[in-house]
Amino acid sequence: MNKILLIIQREYTTRVRKKSFWIASLLVPILIAAVYAIPLYLFLNSNDTKTIEVVDESKLFKGKLQSEEDITFKFIETTFDQAKKNLYKSNADIVVNIPKDILDNPNGVKMVGKKSIGLSVQFSIQGKIQNELRNIKLQRANIDLKVLEENKVNVNAKTYTLDEDGGEQSSSSTGAMILAGIFGMILYISAFLYGSQVMNGVIEEKSNRIIEVMISSVRPFQLMMGKIVGVGLVGLTQFLLWGVLTFGASTATTAIMSGKIQEKVETLKKSGAGSDEIKKYQDSVKDTNPLSSISQTIENISLAKIIICFFLFYIGGYLLYSSLFAAIGSAVENSSEAQQFMFPVTIPIILSFILAQVIIQKPDSPIAFWASIFPLTSPIDMMVRLPFGVPNWEIALSFVLLVFGFLGTTWFAGKVYRVGILMYGKKPSWKEISKWVFYKG
Repeated sequence: MNKILLIIQREYTTRVRKKSFWIASLLVPILIAAVYAIPLYLFLNSNDTKTIEVVDESKLFKGKLQSEEDITFKFIETTFDQAKKNLYKSNADIVVNIPKDILDNPNGVKMVGKKSIGLSVQFSIQGKIQNELRNIKLQRANIDLKVLEENKVNVNAKTYTLDEDGGEQSSSSTGAMILAGIFGMILYISAFLYGSQVMNGVIEEKSNRIIEVMISSVRPFQLMMGKIVGVGLVGLTQFLLWGVLTFGASTATTAIMSGKIQEKVETLKKSGAGSDEIKKYQDSVKDTNPLSSISQTIENISLAKIIICFFLFYIGGYLLYSSLFAAIGSAVENSSEAQQFMFPVTIPIILSFILAQVIIQKPDSPIAFWASIFPLTSPIDMMVRLPFGVPNWEIALSFVLLVFGFLGTTWFAGKVYRVGILMYGKKPSWKEISKWVFYKG
């Protein structure tokens, strides 16, 4: 046992002391915070107001195209050709021509801009003209617009999850999808990243013949387990650093953004904006910030449950796959030879990620259930299902089967490892590797 601990300590300290470990540990939380902070910052500091000059040949739209925060309409009495000539001399950004026969020819609207007209501006202008055309036609058909507006209803359903005791909990499908995607991506990347570190470490020691010296002091199985656990602890340390630093960066960023949001709300109040306009602004900010829906999802599931399940399935999945990667590393002499053996091991990992896309759409389907139970896919797919709500018995069953899966792959890898690490000068075939499993001694 002491020998395994020494190997674990060596593997852990060697990797933790590398600059790349600390660069990744510091850089990832900053990038995560930036992913949601930058769009929110751009939204709060967006002052790109477009001035639109309108040449209304139909005389139907003057005073009816309402300006908004990012678009200002200005009706001018001139021809479209003259407006185009004067565009660069004016403060306007775009000139819109509404033809005389707009009612019969709605596709006759033309837009000319100093620069390329963005899709959002184009759709906004088109939408306003389209809505006003609709109102004009309804009025001409003697349909009361007031009655029509009063009967216009927007449905925005709130979703709830019913627990076993019959209680209701508010849920967020958007937050669950985002959280599921994050879990799936982290575990998918970690299976490749840390598993390949184990494999490359074995290949390096084998090619340098250091492995022969080490085997004279420790048993092959002890060496393999020490290497696997050591690299696994490096991964856990990095995840812990990412969690703490991401929480700190997110908290600081949220505090700064909250102050800016409150300043904007106060400005709207002073300008005489109504409660509806303020609520619309706050809803826009909420839609821009994914953390609001994620936090709601975490509250409904229990943060402790998420953390415990994440570490259990990370450890189980890592041990399962890293033992197979260690076996591959022991059977080959360089990284290029390892590619042919890596393919069968990586298929379940890739399949897990593909199935995760289906699970996000249908978290309670039979495919989702079996993908989250089968040991080779459960480390990723169970964590993808978790934000949508999974019964405790399914989580327990999945983890128990994962433990048995790890024990089976470790037994297999140990058999291959003890023979493969001392094999040189020969490319092993699948048939030969299968024989190693049944060697005695």
